Amino acid sequence: MDLASWTLGLSLIVLTIVIQTTAVVMMAFGLETRIRVEVDSHQHDPRRAIPIVISHIGAVGLILAALHGLQGVLWASAYSWLGAFGSFTDASVYSLGVMTTFEIPGLMLPSRWQMLGALEAVNGVLLFGISTAFIFAVMHAYWLRLARRT
Repeated sequence: MDLASWTLGLSLIVLTIVIQTTAVVMMAFGLETRIRVEVDSHQHDPRRAIPIVISHIGAVGLILAALHGLQGVLWASAYSWLGAFGSFTDASVYSLGVMTTFEIPGLMLPSRWQMLGALEAVNGVLLFGISTAFIFAVMHAYWLRLARRT
């Protein structure tokens, strides 16, 4: 068992989940009032709120995608620091590929660090799960507000 891979991998998982949940909680607090105010302001014609709902969900998706990119760069920085790839670009492409469980032909970690790549894949599943759950929660909150007005 490679303790270095496990230690670094689990540390990065904790760090990225803290970043993700902090951002999601901040977005949730920011959206809570907006959902109530903007949907309620269109109480006579809730269909007018639909473009607002779409733009907010799109903005949430964009912010979450940027967060996933940032977290991929954190993993890529670790790979670069370890000397696992010849360039930061290769480390970044590999990292985003592994995080999304998409194999990049021609890019492989040295055997010593392959457990680290597997842990990043686990991290990607967890992060995308948090993102998916949050997008669903935002859509559900809008739906509940809109359904009460119809």
